[in-house]
Amino acid sequence: MSAALVRRKALVNRVNWLLVTLVLASTICLWAGPAAAQSDAGSESLQPSPQATEMPGLNLAEGHHTAGGMSSAEMFFMGMSSGTAVQPSAWPMPMVMTGAGSWSLMWMGQAFLVDTQQTGPLGADKLYSTNWGMLGATHRLGGGAVLLRTMLSLEPATVTQRRYPLLFQTGETAFGNPITNAQHPHDFVMELSVQYSHTVGEGGTAALYYGVVGDPALGPVAYPHRASAMEIPQATLGHHWQDSTHIADNVVTGVLAFRWIRFEASGFHGAEPDENRWNFDFGPMDSYSGRITFTPTPRWAAQVSAGHLTNPEALEHGDVVRTTASVEYVVPRPHDNWWATSLIWGRNWKAAAKYGTNAVLAETVVPFGAKNFLTGRYEWSQRDELFADNPALEEQLLATTGGRWFNVNAYTVGYTRDLFTFHGAETGVGANLSFYGIPDAIKPYYGDHPIAVNVYLRVRLK
Repeated sequence: MSAALVRRKALVNRVNWLLVTLVLASTICLWAGPAAAQSDAGSESLQPSPQATEMPGLNLAEGHHTAGGMSSAEMFFMGMSSGTAVQPSAWPMPMVMTGAGSWSLMWMGQAFLVDTQQTGPLGADKLYSTNWGMLGATHRLGGGAVLLRTMLSLEPATVTQRRYPLLFQTGETAFGNPITNAQHPHDFVMELSVQYSHTVGEGGTAALYYGVVGDPALGPVAYPHRASAMEIPQATLGHHWQDSTHIADNVVTGVLAFRWIRFEASGFHGAEPDENRWNFDFGPMDSYSGRITFTPTPRWAAQVSAGHLTNPEALEHGDVVRTTASVEYVVPRPHDNWWATSLIWGRNWKAAAKYGTNAVLAETVVPFGAKNFLTGRYEWSQRDELFADNPALEEQLLATTGGRWFNVNAYTVGYTRDLFTFHGAETGVGANLSFYGIPDAIKPYYGDHPIAVNVYLRVRLK
């Protein structure tokens, strides 16, 4: 390694740690005073400001309440769910809003306690928890607004053995080996970012986002934060085709938005997070992406995006070109509920191996009454790493089938029942059932009719 490269990496690390220190210090100060913030906020309803009612894409008649006095630049942040990605503004996003002095605070969080049971030779059983919590803080600055945001997860502790069972899932590593038929936990720090926005011309907004850990402009809103997936605890099988970059390092994104269309471009470190889920995985900004998002009405959001990821996989050398497209539709329902549906496609082109695979998802959550939710998810994907942990078997199947991947269909149906709300936390219990359509070539290893059942307790800030 050249001396110039060493110096550049040292400088990048110093800048990153400086930003970490600044953002963490601000976050700690804000987290330290939630009780005071609640006191400041009182029990008054948050009312829309004149600026908010004029913001493109916001339909306050469909259930949105905004903090009084927020500027347009501050309101620009309100619809963001992961990184700079947005969902339909008609979604009554589960959020607690308070204040601390001149700062506006946004609290979000969700946790599942899940027991999973799976059939077949490669199925497994486990009790685990998926979870995340977010605090965002906005403040006016220099004619615009700044947003500090941190998102944390305890999954490194609540998902033991560095994975939870999920039939046909692949991606990343555990104890130095490829993960198959399981999902890795998220990092403790899912996001640590700062963002600045400023109005541009008539109805336009420009923003600059930096995340020590963040989500570049690639793919739809990540599944843990997507409205249509809020009642499904397990990951999507297409995660590493569609939205796995939602935890990336050294992310810079520029945003230019005009009414119903927004353009974004990002640079970021392309490698997947390592197995140490408690640390920061700093690296050079060696990858890039771009996204165009359309929000023609408050109920619709669509995006197309593409990115070049430099050596994303720890055990597989080579770059990946990812392309995605998605459409999301949300209809508010009484009792702050929502009916949300998403259609998502993702494609990975492996430059070294010179082939591409696809993943398609359709999912929905439908509320009935005040406390009942029906969920559905369908996925079709071309699985090319199902036996990555058994290279000899992988080569044998390649020789006998002549194909690099196997087409897998996954069908999930579920039900959640809300129980009670305690100090702003909404609890619920539910279950879902997944069954699969698979080719004959892999039935000896998975069984003719593999099935997975998940039973869960859900807690969410509301």
